Amino acid sequence: MKKFVLLVFVSLFVIQVKAAELLSHQMIDGSLQLTTDEGLVSITPYARDTFEVFYQPSGVQQFPSFAIADTAIKHSGQLTSQDTGLVFRHGELSVHIQKRPFRLSYFHQNNPLIAEDSGLFNHQSLRGFRFKLQDGEKLLGGGQRVLGMDRRGQRLPLYNRAHYGYGTESSQMYFSLPALVSSNKYFLVFDNAASGYLDLGHNEADILQFEAVSGRTAYLIGAADSYPQLIQRYVSLTGTQPMPPRWALGNYASRFGYRSEAQTREVVNAFRQQDIPLDAVILDLYWFGKDIKGTMGNLDWDADAWPSPEKMLQDFSADGVKTILITEPFILTTSDKWSEAADAGALAQNLAGQPKRFDFYFGNTGLVDVFDPKAQDWFWQTYQRLLEQGVGGWWGDLGEPEVHPADTLHQLPGVGKVSADEIHNAYGHQWAKMLFARHRQARPNERPFIMMRSGFAGSQRYGMIPWTGDVSRSWDGLKPQVELALSMSMLGMAYTHSDLGGFAGGEQFDAELYTRWLQYGVFQPVYRPHAQEEIAPEPIFHDDKTKAIVRDFIKLRYALLPYNYSLSYQNSQTGMPMMRPLFFEDEQNLALMDNKDSYLWGDAFLVTPVVAPGVTSVQVTLPAGVWFDYFTGQRYSGGQQIHQPTHLETLPILVRGGAFVPMVEPVATTRDYRSNKLTLHYYADKSVQKAQGQMYEDDGQSFDAVGKKQYELLHFSAAQQEHRLSINLTREAYQYTGMPDSREIKLVVHHWPSKPRQIRLNGEKVGFDYAKDQQILRIPFTWGMHDITLEVE
Repeated sequence: MKKFVLLVFVSLFVIQVKAAELLSHQMIDGSLQLTTDEGLVSITPYARDTFEVFYQPSGVQQFPSFAIADTAIKHSGQLTSQDTGLVFRHGELSVHIQKRPFRLSYFHQNNPLIAEDSGLFNHQSLRGFRFKLQDGEKLLGGGQRVLGMDRRGQRLPLYNRAHYGYGTESSQMYFSLPALVSSNKYFLVFDNAASGYLDLGHNEADILQFEAVSGRTAYLIGAADSYPQLIQRYVSLTGTQPMPPRWALGNYASRFGYRSEAQTREVVNAFRQQDIPLDAVILDLYWFGKDIKGTMGNLDWDADAWPSPEKMLQDFSADGVKTILITEPFILTTSDKWSEAADAGALAQNLAGQPKRFDFYFGNTGLVDVFDPKAQDWFWQTYQRLLEQGVGGWWGDLGEPEVHPADTLHQLPGVGKVSADEIHNAYGHQWAKMLFARHRQARPNERPFIMMRSGFAGSQRYGMIPWTGDVSRSWDGLKPQVELALSMSMLGMAYTHSDLGGFAGGEQFDAELYTRWLQYGVFQPVYRPHAQEEIAPEPIFHDDKTKAIVRDFIKLRYALLPYNYSLSYQNSQTGMPMMRPLFFEDEQNLALMDNKDSYLWGDAFLVTPVVAPGVTSVQVTLPAGVWFDYFTGQRYSGGQQIHQPTHLETLPILVRGGAFVPMVEPVATTRDYRSNKLTLHYYADKSVQKAQGQMYEDDGQSFDAVGKKQYELLHFSAAQQEHRLSINLTREAYQYTGMPDSREIKLVVHHWPSKPRQIRLNGEKVGFDYAKDQQILRIPFTWGMHDITLEVE
């Protein structure tokens, strides 16, 4: 009953708010400044076809933007007058400004997108915006939710909150986003990190309503002709994700948790002994305390369990294994650091101006005020010391924050003291920003690794690698992982991934579930098995059959490093996700927007994870074109639904006809990775007359290698007519450490119908091998600095 009364109240006050009127306008530095009888409204063009719309009603405290990147470039718009108002245009996006009552409506290429209903509402402790939705419009986004891809009709809480052991339904999770992508090809971001709701036609079927208890009264809007273009405009405004170090794409050893140096060394050694590649080991909270409770905040090695941590870090590094440490922002009153943190003024305060203390699962605690520069100085000392010891990456946990009492006060620069609810959803975002900026200062040429559970719109620009939290170790936990990753990836968070194998619960080991989850992990951005320790998450501890299957798939992950690393490059330049929804292939087919069973891994692969036991085939909706079963070579024509066979040793993976897939021989660690011996797979089909691909390479670790011109980009193209094939290889090369002067290439042409009469390389005949039963053509050659043309006749 209380909820019903509140909803009625909200609707009543919105209706009763007096509509504003436009009094005057002026252009200042390309931005349109509108003066209404309720205050100033500024409309600022940024990337092509994007606007920031910032309402500044009189007497309302404003917050800084968390969503807009410092690198976002302001542009100029064009203003024209009409009888009823103004039209402000930037590229193909225009905002129509009605004078009385004051309303903003948006058009792209003169087609209506969305219009304000009553615009800004501001009533006591509630503020926000209302928009009119179009009939049939689908709305994707909102952050981590398990509600289906289309979230229209939902009322979404905007309050980052842990959901332990979730499965096939969750409306509130670790990483909410006040941001949407519409089937009408626009994005809408509410640049406000306060606690609130995003109502997508739940209370009123045709109304989108954003509500918050406080915060910045601004939103961002952008439009485009295609979804990839829309994502590019989104990240142009909110920031692109810097490339992670290459080792981040390798295999991790992780659990809750390794309890000693001796145990950790044994685990790392076992991966090597059992011939399973490994690039990183992650230490959970036992690195600073023997017990779960009472020690959080120590953030220093427990000397009894970890007698020689620096030597351990050195030994692991020499073996090509990075060490990642968990850290939390909670400093328990029983920890070694409580007095130091309190004396340094590093903790959020209570209403009396003293360190705020409260109880939660781990003990009585305070919370680091990551918004306060002096708290950041204190907090970074720990990271600086660990960095100097040889720690390779940071895992920020519980950063919603998991417990955040409403009467907690934070010091926000430029604003002053603000309450927890006014800033809650930006906490993880600010924590990541601090780590990223300080790490960059300490190691300017190094790519930071920052794994975080919570953030805000734009957190990707700080290199944030999110995961989907404490998922149930069950088939129900596996089922929503594609939906979660796709929903986040379309709004910048392209490295969203799951605890492979599931984290929470599980009474006994389910070999089939474990195998299927780790197979799926090969085609998600980060390969990190992690779980509560009752059932081992590492493959080294399981039966021979399970271990053999998983080993082969982990080695496939390493063989695909050139392809996967190129996906990271593409994401860093354009925001294009590594995991891509099927509707990117057919943007007119709105039904594809609901597909959360399959996805594209880059351009080449179509993946359908197996999410139920005993499955022998999966239903797959094929985009247009030709598709081949990766394992059997079975050919399928696109534009239909198929039942793709599978068994436990395989995953339903299809490869696009015309795809180029660069691969290498698997290595034990990415430290040993080289691309001087490259296998280039091309999936030929007579229906594909032209095709192209690319491969990106650099030293794997230098920050902003593209900006510094320390990289190379290999371009592949193919042209086919019947039994004649021409393949061109070109190279855009700059200097970087380890760049090969030449490469030994093995070109593998799949599905070639007959043995060629001859093959010429730049006009000269070369040798080849043809396997008739497999219809595979292999052509070895050396590729130096010059362009190459191969002609198959």
